[in-house]
Parts: sequence; C-alpha cells; structure tokens
Amino acid sequence: MDFTPTEEQAAARDLAARIFADLATHERLSAAGTGSDAELWKTLCAAGLMAAVAETGLLGLVLLLEEQGRTTAQVPFAASCVYGLLAVAAHGTPEQRERLLPGIADGTALVCGAVSPPSPVRATASGRLSGVAPSVPWLRDATHVLVADDRRRLWLVRTADARCEPVELTAPWSAGRPTLDGTPGERLGGAAGGERGGGTDGEAARGRDDDASAAVSDALVSDVPVPAASVAAPDAFAAGDAGDVHADVLATARTAFAGLQAGVCAGSLARAVEHTGTREQFGRPLATNQAVQLRAADAYMDTEAIRVTAYEAAWRRDQGLPYATHALTAAWWASEAGRRVVHTGQHLHGGTGADLEHPVHRHFLWGRQLDAYLGCGDEVLQELGELLVREEGGA
Repeated sequence: MDFTPTEEQAAARDLAARIFADLATHERLSAAGTGSDAELWKTLCAAGLMAAVAETGLLGLVLLLEEQGRTTAQVPFAASCVYGLLAVAAHGTPEQRERLLPGIADGTALVCGAVSPPSPVRATASGRLSGVAPSVPWLRDATHVLVADDRRRLWLVRTADARCEPVELTAPWSAGRPTLDGTPGERLGGAAGGERGGGTDGEAARGRDDDASAAVSDALVSDVPVPAASVAAPDAFAAGDAGDVHADVLATARTAFAGLQAGVCAGSLARAVEHTGTREQFGRPLATNQAVQLRAADAYMDTEAIRVTAYEAAWRRDQGLPYATHALTAAWWASEAGRRVVHTGQHLHGGTGADLEHPVHRHFLWGRQLDAYLGCGDEVLQELGELLVREEGGA
C-alpha cells in the first residue's frame, strides 16, 4: 500500500485547502445555517475540483473531503461526487456518462443519494418507484437523487417532479426523506428500455422549499405520467449483478464520508489544542495538565485511525482490489471514534464548548451527523462480521 498522494492529488488537495480556508469562515458558516453556501459551491466547481475527482480517484476525493471537514464547509461535495460523478462514471452507459457527467462536474447538476439497505422503495417493471426512502442529505439542493430499491437496484430520480414538505429538525446539513409515489426513474445498472424521463437535459429544477427556515426538507414525489429511462446498456449487467453495483456505490460512500469525518475530527482537535494552549487556569495553560494531554492524545490516535482506514479503503478501490470490508472498517472507525473525538473537542473547551455559536460546536454537530449517517458502530460492526463470515464460507 502506498498512500502518498500523486502530484495531481496533492495539487487538488492544496487548492481545496486554500478555497475552504478563504471562504468557509465562521461568519459565512453562521449565515448559511443548515443550508449550503452557493458561492463556495460555485467556486469549487469553477476551480475544477469536482471534475478533478474523476482523475484523482476515490483517494483524491478523500483528501479533498478531509480539507472540507476541517472547516465544516457547507457544500454537498461528498454527496454529489459519490452518488453522481463516481457512480455514473463507474456504472453508467456511455450515453448516460456523456449526458450527465458534464453537468455534475461543473456543478449545475447536483446528486444526492439514499442507498443504504434495507430499502422500503419498490420499483415496477416500467421503472416507477414507490415507498419512502431514508433521510437524504442535501436533498433541498439536489437536481437528482440516487435511490436503491428493495432488490438493491439503483435508480436516478429527478427532483423536478418533487414537492418538498419541510420538517423542523436540528441538523448541520439540509436533509430530507423522499416519498416516492409512482415516480419515474432511470435505472443504474439495469436492463435498457423506455424513453428518458420528462424535462430537458439542461433542467436543474429543484424540489419546492415551503419553509426556508426549516433545517430539513422532505420531498414528496407525486405520480407523473412520464416514461422511465434506462441507465445501462441492455446487456451491461446480468440479473445478479445489481447487488454488485449497489455494493460498490455503498462502499464508496462509506469510504468518502469516513474521509470527511477524519477532517471534521482533525478540525475539532486543532481547535481544542489551540484553546487549551492559550487558555490559562491557576496561572498556567490548560494544556499543561496531564489529563488534558491524555485526552487530546487519545483523540489524535482516533483521528489517525479514521484517516488511515479511509485511505486504505480508497486506495484499494482505485487499485481495483476488493474493499468492501475495508470500507466497513473505515465506517466503523468514523462512527465510533468520530463520536469520541468530537465529544473530546467540545469537552476540552470547557464552558466555551457549550456555546452553540462557537465554531467547535459545528464540528460536534457534523461528527454526530456523520456518526448517524454511517450507522451506529454496533450496526456497522455486525454487518462487517456477517460479510467476513460470508467471505470465509465462500458465499
């Protein structure tokens, strides 16, 4: 294994670090609230960082997401890269790649995803979906959502046919829960057939946001008489391969969001180190207390564990090696250790950490949100154990 960034990966990471440092300031983040920063998103896409992910691979994406996590920048970079750029590039047909990738790369199309099993969504033979998908981060901003059905087939649904019913929940991201009722979708990794869904390719319509102050927007997709579209060629995937496509997208997502968590934890710890090094109590800095040093050291080791497991999973995917268990390992560390680190970061700030307006509180919220999104540690560990048993048994 060699996690040394290539020249292209290092250049993209350094550029991202500069952009996030310049634009993801505390004042701008406070103004954005739970929504996205449109100006920052445009800057990232104009700088070519979205398009660069296609060349730098998943490891390059993890490096970029680390820099985003350090500043908790409010942009849907991870979601659109994982569920849009990488998913379409790896599993779409040449026609779909030609049609969708340019818009995703320049940011005019934004894809979010609901692919974690088990899925309550069902699909008909004609490509219409029904059911309620789990919480989808960045749904309010998305033009498309990648949805897994109960057979682990992936469908790309346009939010142009959606209406959003906001739900008041406290969350660092704009999220939502799509309710699908006869909604047409185009299949990722399925049999071909039908025409493409309604609307023009250039449309970037979004779900209606009835309450801009809501932290979470729910999407209710009504029945629209538009034929479904196929994403893959007629013979691109055999009947049993839909699960392989789903597994790859899910493992990619887990790895990417683990990388984002590594950045969130690193940023939280950096703030704690700065605070304890300058804050004095009884005539000396807090950082001179052994208990503070040990707590910070444990948080550092946890952060490094998240980082290295995410790097390993990403590197293996880029090398074409099996990485499902490695992605689950990274997700487990990101969930379990990530929760410990952001609690430590807030705790080491003392009473200041309880201030909801303090920057460290945003790291706490992001860490807990990523913990919930990746799945609690026990759930991830159980899935990892079951996968290892199946691999040992040759299943």
